[in-house]
Amino acid sequence: MTAPTATPISVRIARHDRLVQHAQGRLFTRTWAPEDASGEAAAAARQAAPIVLFHDSLGCVALWRDFPEALSRATGRRVVAYDRLGFGQSDPRVERPSLDFVAEESALYFPALREHLDLQRFVALGHSVGGGMAIHCAADSGGGCEALITIAAQVFAEDRTLNGIRAAREQFQDPRQLERLVKYHGDKARWVLEAWTENWLDPGFAAWTLSPVLPRVTCPVLAIHGELDEYGSARHPALIGALCGGPAQVDILPGVGHVPHREVAGKVLELIRQRLGA
Repeated sequence: MTAPTATPISVRIARHDRLVQHAQGRLFTRTWAPEDASGEAAAAARQAAPIVLFHDSLGCVALWRDFPEALSRATGRRVVAYDRLGFGQSDPRVERPSLDFVAEESALYFPALREHLDLQRFVALGHSVGGGMAIHCAADSGGGCEALITIAAQVFAEDRTLNGIRAAREQFQDPRQLERLVKYHGDKARWVLEAWTENWLDPGFAAWTLSPVLPRVTCPVLAIHGELDEYGSARHPALIGALCGGPAQVDILPGVGHVPHREVAGKVLELIRQRLGA
């Protein structure tokens, strides 16, 4: 795998927003890409496979904060993030997602994103449940996924995960907590919360696992996990490393919780840069 070098600090990272049409509603996307006067950084970024970000259960494009721009600069690549349908600036949904929602992101929604943004080749990077969606997209891409990066991903419904969600559901009984979601999801905030808590805590979801999917991932893999992750033990990255069909690297970060790319951003960026440059 070849990769452009890190983009110099002096090079501007341009940002572009776009709405992707889908049969069920519009998907909001944002792209970050190196742009400089000589065009060298921009040309290198266009040639390399872009990194596509898959957000967590309560996430959206805005909640990635400054990570996408820093990732674009560290890797010299375009970075694409999008709001899943019902989240952030994408169109709302009425019905709660089915219990097969992790696989459905790859089967029903990501293909439209690939077509409209011409993502013939891509790197899939997902945080938390977005990591599970990235795993599906890597497995289903027909060879289009050049690398898979998971951050704090879950691959089965572990008791630690479910207990963390139960505790969060109690915390969101406080209207002030829900107001934090309204800032990013507007009128969709209650739907976003229930799409997370009620699906994961549904008894029908207890048997969910990515174990049959992981062997179909044949690209290089980097699984990053915090030692103190309150939503998943180290069993998750261990399974990713053991079951993936391609070469896998597992990094457990000491003293880090569920959001490594925010808690130790520099370390995460360096791990990704090294893996994509290998």
